Amino acid sequence: MIKHLTEFIHGLVNNKKVLILGYGREGRSTLPVVIEAGGAAVIAVADAKPVKDGLPEGVTAITGEEYLGCLNDFDVVFKSPGIVLDREINDYTCNIVSQMEVFFECFRDRIIGITGTKGKSTTTTLLYHVLKSSGKDVLLAGNIGIPVFEIADGMSDTTTAVLELSCHQLEYMDVSPHMAIYLNLHEEHLDHYGTMAKYTAAKENIYRHQKAGDKLYCLDSLRPHETLPADVYTFRCGACSGADYSLSSGTIYYKDEDNGKCEYRIPVGDIKLIGEHNYFDIAFVYAACRDCGVTDEQFTRALLSYEPLPHRLQYVGTINGIKWYDDSISTIDETTIQALNTLKDADTVLIGGMDRGISYKELEQYLAHSDIKNIILMEASGKRILEEIELMKGEFESPERIHYVQHLEDAVSLAADITGAGRSCVMSPAAASYGIFRNFEERGEVFKKLVSGMEKNA
Repeated sequence: MIKHLTEFIHGLVNNKKVLILGYGREGRSTLPVVIEAGGAAVIAVADAKPVKDGLPEGVTAITGEEYLGCLNDFDVVFKSPGIVLDREINDYTCNIVSQMEVFFECFRDRIIGITGTKGKSTTTTLLYHVLKSSGKDVLLAGNIGIPVFEIADGMSDTTTAVLELSCHQLEYMDVSPHMAIYLNLHEEHLDHYGTMAKYTAAKENIYRHQKAGDKLYCLDSLRPHETLPADVYTFRCGACSGADYSLSSGTIYYKDEDNGKCEYRIPVGDIKLIGEHNYFDIAFVYAACRDCGVTDEQFTRALLSYEPLPHRLQYVGTINGIKWYDDSISTIDETTIQALNTLKDADTVLIGGMDRGISYKELEQYLAHSDIKNIILMEASGKRILEEIELMKGEFESPERIHYVQHLEDAVSLAADITGAGRSCVMSPAAASYGIFRNFEERGEVFKKLVSGMEKNA
């Protein structure tokens, strides 16, 4: 169905001056599709960094610090989600679109979209894995690291596209997926959006434009206030929660089409996903898979074979008697609390990274009354947490548990010295990695190398 996509793009760019804004992986996958569609009067790419490899004949490059100043010189701009515009979108005279928006225009009836502050990647890959294992025609793309244009050639009338959707991909969308999963909402990305209201508005585009017959699976507290044409299914913890799906002690409770009470027991002792937050994600996947015709037997079989993604409470190994866990994906305080609630034998936690100004009050209160013996703070956000804890005075139990170091290397070294044998140490930063590492993946890999290095030096 790539022809369907190129025909749509041809109508969008015919006799127009076209700019590919951002020349990373998404921009590089956009350019050949625009060229194949044909009809564009001018094609250019723009990026802050130099374009190192050669461009096709006739395609020009605009690079450098002022690259955002050229947008209004074009009619149509394909914007990559990582690009932050320097003004409101309505202040531009050009038509700013995205790969995701165009893909939705062509295939929205075949799309299951997943968003939420946390749990997107696990939910997306698990849903894809279950559907694939159950014999469904399914493709994976989106914020997971695969641009949607890269899967367009594989789309057919029977294909389901499972897409992870970030707030940046949803921000300007005016079309929503046939099936939308809205996992949760926490304070995040305020350095970009400024307010929670703007961040929330971006997330809500996952369902805002749904139609009759569509489905929305959402946390009960995120149920839309307005009446939607889509069918809405809510989720909550607690066996008697009143939501459509509820989770209690590893069991999913729901009602069937005849209003009969049903349950599905997650095989918690036999799967590699651990923690209540992961079981809650499983509940969302279970509901969507039921509506896709997956049986309980198929679901269980796929769940047992699912391999969790790295850097998400990933067990690194036991070295010098200490069990080490990499939770580099943690960028907010809620996820660090989840990690510590899951690892019952945690002795030491490593917290800190880039300070984006988000609140740490909940985490500070949790740590104040927790039995975590060693709290190692680092980097800018760790320093702020330290200063705020000092203001808590007598409210923080056993303040001698707190240590501050400059960087991750220092934190791992200290953790190795003070963590008890047979106990666990987890890096769960509750902060972004930017400015220190390229991304959370690099931070996690550095952590694992530091831990592995201790074994070699032992």
